[in-house]
Amino acid sequence: MTSPKPSVDRLGRLLNLVPYLLARPGILISEAAADFDISEKQLREDLELLWVCGLPGYGPGDLIDMALDGDRVTISHDAGINRPLRLNQDEALALVVALRMLAETPGTGTRDVIERALAKIESAAGDLADAPVAVKLPANAEKLDKVRSAVEGGHALEMTYYTAARDETTSRVVDPMRVLMVGGRAYLEAWCRRAEAVRMFRVDRIDAFAELDELSAPPAEASPQDVSDGVFRPTADLPLMTLRIGRHSRWITEYYPVEEVRRSASSSEWVVTMRITDLGWAQRLLLGLGPDVTVIGPPELLERIRQQATAALDQYSSPAR
Repeated sequence: MTSPKPSVDRLGRLLNLVPYLLARPGILISEAAADFDISEKQLREDLELLWVCGLPGYGPGDLIDMALDGDRVTISHDAGINRPLRLNQDEALALVVALRMLAETPGTGTRDVIERALAKIESAAGDLADAPVAVKLPANAEKLDKVRSAVEGGHALEMTYYTAARDETTSRVVDPMRVLMVGGRAYLEAWCRRAEAVRMFRVDRIDAFAELDELSAPPAEASPQDVSDGVFRPTADLPLMTLRIGRHSRWITEYYPVEEVRRSASSSEWVVTMRITDLGWAQRLLLGLGPDVTVIGPPELLERIRQQATAALDQYSSPAR
């Protein structure tokens, strides 16, 4: 028996089931189930659900109606769902552009699958997919390709890397392990000899690198990190930052991992708590956000921001030379 389908598959099937049955009045339930690749039991459950679907008002003339005669079914009222599910122009274009971009991403291991899916979407969308859009990735794509080639070469790398959290550029030697995409960004995962630990390096922040003659040799304790929940995984030992933010800075809670978000006494503000790895990074972030954010803690972050803001104000009060 066919295993149950996910709810998203069921929704698509229900939207297509009504026009399908309209075109085949009196069809055998077994035949319809075979066409949709589901069991007869699942089809009967779908029909029971359709019976309570329809237009707002949900009166006798608003709901989908059908006749079940033994093992045969006939739709007697379609409630307006009389056409198969189709992509509109915006939906077709969004899918095509996304698939073209994915196909152009260097190192994508399932490119043949992506291209087959793209061909099917373009064929189904017809003229809607003929958008004058040329998908090209930014200059970092070329850097990603070079980094991947270097990793596949199996050699250690000497590189110059910008660390945004500390706003500094450092030189280090790493033993590459893999290149991966997380959250739309490319990362080099490697054993960093400087930190003596596994580190994730954003490819777009690698300013320069060179292959060394020696082979890449991560130590036995170096193991790939679990990035299923993202690269940054907050832990309880990290400093906890508490902010009061306005509506215009609400995006912080969606862009960064947060511990808690709750409305403050003012309905237009929220109190946000989040773990941070570096006070300097938090300081630069918050100063850039301006008056829409108020720092509640920790005290050392408050003091750092106060000192920098005071120094900035002193520059305005100093007489011009």
